[in-house]
Amino acid sequence: MGEGSLRKRKGEDKGGEDGRSIGSHEPQTMNLQQQVGLISGICMIVGTIIGSGIFVSPKSVLGNVGAVGPCLTIWAACGILATLGALCFAELGTMITKSGGEYPYLMEAFGPIPAFLFSWTSLLVTKPSSFAIICLSFAEYASAPFYPGCDPPQVVIKCLAAAAIVVITIVNSLSVKLGSYLQNFLTAAKMIIVTIIIVSGIVLLAQGKTENFEDSFKDSKISVSAIGLAFYNGLWAYDGWNQLNYITEELKNPYRNLPLSIIIGIPLVTVCYVLINISYFTVMTSTELLQSQAVAVTFGDRVLYPASWIVPLFVAFSTIGSANGTCFTAGRLVYVAGREGHMLKVLSYISVKRLTPAPAIIFYGAIAIIYIIPGDINTLINYFSFAVWIFYGLTVLALIVMRFTRKELKRPIKVPIIIPVIVALVSVLLVLAPIISAPELAYLYCVLFILSGLIVYVLFVHFKFNWPQKISKPITMHLQMLLEVVPAEDVTE
Repeated sequence: MGEGSLRKRKGEDKGGEDGRSIGSHEPQTMNLQQQVGLISGICMIVGTIIGSGIFVSPKSVLGNVGAVGPCLTIWAACGILATLGALCFAELGTMITKSGGEYPYLMEAFGPIPAFLFSWTSLLVTKPSSFAIICLSFAEYASAPFYPGCDPPQVVIKCLAAAAIVVITIVNSLSVKLGSYLQNFLTAAKMIIVTIIIVSGIVLLAQGKTENFEDSFKDSKISVSAIGLAFYNGLWAYDGWNQLNYITEELKNPYRNLPLSIIIGIPLVTVCYVLINISYFTVMTSTELLQSQAVAVTFGDRVLYPASWIVPLFVAFSTIGSANGTCFTAGRLVYVAGREGHMLKVLSYISVKRLTPAPAIIFYGAIAIIYIIPGDINTLINYFSFAVWIFYGLTVLALIVMRFTRKELKRPIKVPIIIPVIVALVSVLLVLAPIISAPELAYLYCVLFILSGLIVYVLFVHFKFNWPQKISKPITMHLQMLLEVVPAEDVTE
C-alpha cells in the first residue's frame, strides 16, 4: 500500500519515481494520510457505537421479549455478536488494507457485482438514513427542554436535524484532524452521561432498589421472531462496530491498532450498555419503561431532579458524536467506490488544501437531508438493518470463502474459523426471522431496491455507455474548480 504519508505531486518530487516533471500537465494526485492512533481508534469505536441507540432502543428490546431477564441477556448477546463480527472484520481489514469497509472485501471474494450492490445500498440508503435518524433523535432530545409537557413541533425537529447534518458535513469536509478532535471531545461528553447513569444506578442498587429484578424471567414472551426483532433493536444500538474498517488506510500501525481497538472498545461498550439497562430498571418497572417517551430523560427526571436538564443536553452531545463518527467514516466509502469507477468519478476526489474526501462527504450529507423530509425513519431503519445484515452476512461469508480461494494472502490477524461461521449463521437467522414471523411488503421493497442496483450496474458500469460520460465531464470539471479537488493516487498493493 502507498504507505508514505501523503505525497503531494507538486514541487516536492521533482521528476519523482514515475518520471513526472513539475512542468508536466498531468493531473496531480494525492493520498489520504495516516493520522488515527490507538486512542483515537478506541474513541472512534466507542464514540460511534454509543449514540442515540442506548437512549432509544431499551424500550423496543424490552417490548419484544417482555421481561427484565431476557432483556439484559439480549443486550449482552448483542455485544458478544458485535465483538465476534468485528474480529472477523479485523482479519479482513489487515488482510486487505483498503478503506471502505465491506466494499473491498466483497470485491476480492465475489467480484464487482456484490461489491457494487453493497455500495449502492449503503450510499443511497443505509448510511444516509442512519445518519438522518441519529440527527432526528438529536433534534428531539435537544428541543425537548424548550417544550416542557408536550412534544416539540415536527418543523422544529426537522430544521434542527438538517442544521446538525450541515454542520457535521462542513466540519468533516474542512479537516480530518478537526473531525477527529470533535469526535474525541464528544466521546468524552458521552462517557460523562453514561457514567452519570451507571453510577446513579449502582448507588440505587446499593440502597436496595432491587425489586424489579426479582423473578426477572417471569412473563417473558420468548419466540424466534421476538428474539430476532429484539436483536435488531439491540444491534441498532451497537451499529458502528465495524467503523474502523472504513478508515484502515488512515490508521497508524493497523496490524496492532485495529484488533486492539476492537478488543478494548466493544466489550467496554457492552459492559456500559448492560449497566445502563440495569440502572434504568432500578427506577422503572418494565411497564413504566415501555410507556416512557425517552427512557434516559425519564431516568433523569426521577434520579437527578433538579439537575435533570443534564440528561437531554448530554444525550444531544452523544447523538451528535455518533452522527459525526458515521459521517467521518462513510464519506470514505463513497471515496473508495468512486475510485473503483462504481460511482461518479468526482466523488472519489480529494481536496488539495484540506486533504479530505470533500465531494463524498457533501454528497452524503445532501442525501441524509432528503431522508429527513419524510420523517418517520424508525420504520425505515428496521427494514434497513435488515439490509445491513444481508451484507454483514455476505462479508463474513467472504472471509470463509477466501480462506480457501485466496490462501496466498498474508493474514497478520487470523481468527478461528468457528467465529465467522457463527456470525454468518446468526446473520442468516437475523435476516430470515422478521420475514418469517411478520412478513411485510416493506422487506420485499427492500430486496427489490437492492436488486435494482443490478440494472444500474449493467448499464453504467458493465457497458460503460458514453452519454453519461459526456454529461458528467463538464460537471466534474466545474466541481473540481469549485471545491479545489484532484483525483486520488492509485493505491498499489
